[in-house]
Amino acid sequence: MRHAAVRCLAGLLIAGSLPGLAMAGAKVVVHTTNYDIAGDSGKALVAAMDQSGPRHGFTTRAIARTSYTLNWDYKTEPSAGGCRLLRADGTLDLTYQYPRVTSKMSPALRKRWQVFFAGVRAHEETHGRIARQMVAAGERSVSGLNLANDPQCIKTRREAERRTAAATADYEARQVAFDMREHSPGGHVQKLVTALQKAQ
Repeated sequence: MRHAAVRCLAGLLIAGSLPGLAMAGAKVVVHTTNYDIAGDSGKALVAAMDQSGPRHGFTTRAIARTSYTLNWDYKTEPSAGGCRLLRADGTLDLTYQYPRVTSKMSPALRKRWQVFFAGVRAHEETHGRIARQMVAAGERSVSGLNLANDPQCIKTRREAERRTAAATADYEARQVAFDMREHSPGGHVQKLVTALQKAQ
């Protein structure tokens, strides 16, 4: 079973892990990519991100983006006319995309950029952490799954897919709620962008 999602950080262009959770049987692959921008002021850098950032919908661009795919491999075993799930192996493939400044920056602009970028990275890595939690929740949802009258393990696999899909939907809702908080008027994202725009 495969699930794919994209999360973006939006600024006034407004469009929009903590590393670590270990998961038995799960594999997490992380990629980081960049797109280049240039500018001699905070406003110029924001404009460059608005011009070159990853697409968010049809008409806007994002500052940064977290995308991921989740694939499940279910291991089953027939048992006394029924079927038990031995394990569910999830593979989470995470990709972070960030802006990278290629032009020279004044000391004041560089300092503002570093603060801005740290906030952007924290936002995207939180999306990554929620995605990791999603995989762990999917594993827990199928733990001990054992169905009677299923010698071909068809019902068991379908039930495992249903449960992991439900866990995914729950954590996707958490991703959306996190973005709504971050992107609310006067929220964290707006503060980051406003502070950067003041830099010369």
